Amino acid sequence: MTQHANFFAAKWLIFFLAILSYQLSFAEVATPQESGISKEINTIITARQHPYLKQANFSNRTEDLDGLYKSANYQLLWLGNAHSAKNTAAALDLLANAATQGLIQTNYDVAMLREKYKPALALAPNAYKELALYDTALSVAVLRFLHDLHYGRVNPHGINFKLQLREKKSIDLPTLIKDSLSLSTISQLPLLVEPKLHQYQKLKSALVAYRLIAEKSTAFTLFVKGKLRPGEHHPQLAGLSNFLVNLGDLPKSSIISSTEKNPKYTPELVEGVKKFQLRHGLSADGTIGPGTAAAINEPLTQRVTQIELAMERLRWLPELSVGRSIIVNIPAFQLWAIDDINNIDVNITNMRVVVGKALKNQTPVLMAQMSYIEFMPYWNVPKNILKDEILPKLTHKPGYLSSQNMEVVSNSGKPVPVNSDSIEKLKQGVFRVRQRPGNRNSLGKVKFIFPNKDDVYLHDTPANSLFSRSRRDFSHGCVRVENPTALAEFALKNQGKWNAEAIKKAMRSPTTRRVDLQNPIPVLFFYTTTFVDQNNNLAFYQDIYGHDTVLQEALKKNDDLSDQSIFVSTGVEPLLPAAPNKIP
Repeated sequence: MTQHANFFAAKWLIFFLAILSYQLSFAEVATPQESGISKEINTIITARQHPYLKQANFSNRTEDLDGLYKSANYQLLWLGNAHSAKNTAAALDLLANAATQGLIQTNYDVAMLREKYKPALALAPNAYKELALYDTALSVAVLRFLHDLHYGRVNPHGINFKLQLREKKSIDLPTLIKDSLSLSTISQLPLLVEPKLHQYQKLKSALVAYRLIAEKSTAFTLFVKGKLRPGEHHPQLAGLSNFLVNLGDLPKSSIISSTEKNPKYTPELVEGVKKFQLRHGLSADGTIGPGTAAAINEPLTQRVTQIELAMERLRWLPELSVGRSIIVNIPAFQLWAIDDINNIDVNITNMRVVVGKALKNQTPVLMAQMSYIEFMPYWNVPKNILKDEILPKLTHKPGYLSSQNMEVVSNSGKPVPVNSDSIEKLKQGVFRVRQRPGNRNSLGKVKFIFPNKDDVYLHDTPANSLFSRSRRDFSHGCVRVENPTALAEFALKNQGKWNAEAIKKAMRSPTTRRVDLQNPIPVLFFYTTTFVDQNNNLAFYQDIYGHDTVLQEALKKNDDLSDQSIFVSTGVEPLLPAAPNKIP
């Protein structure tokens, strides 16, 4: 071996020994951590199962859990630092107060985490497995809580609520948690993730109030035979007045003394009952019949549940764009046209509506964009009505179509005479029937189109008497509006010549006219049996379609909501051309 080679070999040996020495030195410092905490944390994340949690499988939260610990180099987040006690206590308080958000505390293993809290703080630094188990258990619980609070616990599409899906995650939970840990602001996390809608905030306040009322109030059941009218006597009126005072529908000054043997139904108490009736979707006439008695006798705990279900449904809504919106609450039989969805306290057009029949023609929950209005529309009769109702009448009464201002048209839209040949082609589906524009048209004088898969729309109606009823589910699926002129003015606001007079003129004209909206308006057909109206009244409505029952059953499953089911970029329903054949 040459001198040069010996020198090179010696240099290489020195370099190798130096590297080996460095690695051994590094191993003495880093290996315990890598083979200790990080190894145990990675083992738990990879397993997607946690022995501490009642719902051990956390597969649907694994991505966020891994992202959270990856940002901390797979080291402890809650334990083993100067802020451990403060941050962990704040997180436990957060989970313990889940009920204030309409969520269930037991879903987040609060009792177990509290029980293991102090022992976990006292663990030795090398108790890697036990430290990792507690730290990750708390992280999963916090992730579950925040995910439930922001997105909800149920996939709305799974229970036929056809809301627009989010295209991607709207919040970064791992970053929010990591930053809150660094700043020791864990208690502020709910404010960062809960829905920002004013309606949600008002319901959250109402939930606290009603839960307190339910806890403090004595159960009250009113027994009424037939109807109790103003001025009449009833032995339970003292209890009724106390009940209404607790709900805020009657001032304390109007309470009836329990010492009265057969108290009178006073004008003051009548006013309290009217307010109660108005808040419960009943005719506010002050007369207590079976419907009002049933609403009074509904347990307050059920009202608490209704508020919780309403809050859950609001979590499903994607972030709504700022600006004008039209909202129909189906069980409330009401429509709100709002200038600014984020400020519902000003410029609201509110009106009664008629929705689909409960048993067979339910109005769907949906989100769409109103794109045009049609004045003096034709109504194209749907095939099932043509088959079941019109054709049998035509067989016995050839003049039936004329009496209904209807006509037979070819598929090209050209009217044809009513005779045996055209009737046969109707039966074959070659021809169709439509109702001409006019005062008797089933769609009234204007319809509002927002293309959707269910082919429903808002429209006027000649059957105005139905709006005076407290329960208004009479249509075949579309929504009839009480004040179509006001809705048209709202939709066409700031659109050129379309002022109030021009709209009224178009609704008097015999000519069908389509007006495209320069700025499409978001339309939401929603379903919630609890709602805080523009006058700040907490209202409750009958569950006419049974959706509350379905949601309650879905919530019993207590599974983590899959991100794949609620973040689908292709899940947004396409805006299809409006089909004219939907039954009004």
